[in-house]
Amino acid sequence: MSDIRIKICGLGSETDIEAVSRAGAAYAGFVFFPKSPRNLTIPRARELALLTPPGVAKVALVVNANDALLDEITGAVPLDMLQLHGSESPERVQEIRARYGLPVMKAVGVGSAEDLPALERYGRVADQLLVDAKPPKGADLPGGNGLAFDWRLITGRRWPVPWMLAGGLTPDNVALAVQMTGARQVDVSSGVESAPGVKDAGKIAAFAEALRAR
Repeated sequence: MSDIRIKICGLGSETDIEAVSRAGAAYAGFVFFPKSPRNLTIPRARELALLTPPGVAKVALVVNANDALLDEITGAVPLDMLQLHGSESPERVQEIRARYGLPVMKAVGVGSAEDLPALERYGRVADQLLVDAKPPKGADLPGGNGLAFDWRLITGRRWPVPWMLAGGLTPDNVALAVQMTGARQVDVSSGVESAPGVKDAGKIAAFAEALRAR
């Protein structure tokens, strides 16, 4: 078992859940964003969440979701955390935490040093931070683009709450990413897929093994 906590995001099948469980992942991520190839219907997400083993935190990824959608998701799917992956303001993060009583992880895209102050702001209102690669201009997806950022930007940095490294992580580079950033938690989606939205059990196992073997 690795001492680094792993989140596998964008799960879509029973075999994905099994692979996440075998890999010893700490978090299972379900995407609710129609533009994503990993998007789930709420009934399907409920089925998969109910299959997720105890001890694996179930995380709903949403993008600028309104209360009506969040009401529907949280009312049907047994969740442990909400992941806000859009342009939600610090005030909106606070509103969602208060309304749903669930821990909130806020994703912040990093492309340059100019993006780092936002991590401080959101670190004062969220329960966790997801430090992700900033999507390219015009991208349809706020995450899951398979892009990494310059990890040297956050070397040695810490924030008021636990944080998770994301963006372009793969079985081949995750050990180096952890070494360079000091991350204790990592998030992967496209880096363990055989095609967009199709998880590869072998790659999930290799990702976990790369962290154990580092």
